[in-house]
Amino acid sequence: MAAAVRIDGKAAAAAVLGRVAEEAARLVAEAGVVPGLAVVIVGEDPASQVYVASKAKRAEECGFRSFRHALPAETSEADLLALVARLNADPAVHGILVQLPLPRHISDAAVIRAIDPDKDVDGFHPVNVGRLAAGQTAEAFVPCTPAGAMIMVRDILGSDLSGLEAVVVGRSNIVGKPMAQLLLAANATVTIAHSRTKDLPAVCRRADVLVAAVGRPEMIRGDWIKPGAVVIDVGINRLPPEAGASKGRLVGDVAFDEAMTVARAVTPVPGGVGLMTVALLMGNTLRSAARAAGREPPAF
Repeated sequence: MAAAVRIDGKAAAAAVLGRVAEEAARLVAEAGVVPGLAVVIVGEDPASQVYVASKAKRAEECGFRSFRHALPAETSEADLLALVARLNADPAVHGILVQLPLPRHISDAAVIRAIDPDKDVDGFHPVNVGRLAAGQTAEAFVPCTPAGAMIMVRDILGSDLSGLEAVVVGRSNIVGKPMAQLLLAANATVTIAHSRTKDLPAVCRRADVLVAAVGRPEMIRGDWIKPGAVVIDVGINRLPPEAGASKGRLVGDVAFDEAMTVARAVTPVPGGVGLMTVALLMGNTLRSAARAAGREPPAF
């Protein structure tokens, strides 16, 4: 069997961002509405700082207004909730993203619930979770990582997955569960597997679409993969440094080289699904702005 297609996350993300920038310019020209994204970070976590900076930069490149709120780690929950309330009420802000995890003295769940569901561009609010679970994918804000992963699946297999079996390894609220809902909405037969699943390799081998989101480096081996399957690797793991190296290399949850000899298409790590996450965040913000202007939001 020929080697699999290496799915190009950079190209896929660029296509989404190009469309976002085009639609944003049209919204400004025709409705006078500039999409606005507010990003809130509490504390000085270096990885979060880098991620927040990349989101702000991408928003500006798309023609959005970017509002960055950097708060000290000792910020109280009440003060953070007050900021969220102000952003909810601000008509210039169409998307609100609070960078997680928050310091231990602040409840992630309380802050997520406080965000206006129609500005919840992360897709974590219980209202958006419910919309997605009810099959209301057009009304819901879908979490950005599974939304991006689903675009990659569609690019290979089309929008109708009738007759195909999908297995999602991982049951997180951020990736595993919403990914399963999107696959169901595309008519796939879906299994959610996890650490307690009996004979996980055998379950994975049934999958025409295999999504790995467990956070365990290279756990899914080549002989777990059905020949011709589409493999979407959401994991990002850093291995221990090799002798003489300052830091270890990044790998996914799938043994990439092994998967490439069996599958039809595989997302690499890095360079795969991760690049789609920020792109779909911009897409959700644009959709919110379009709704605020009384226009039909674009679909991605």
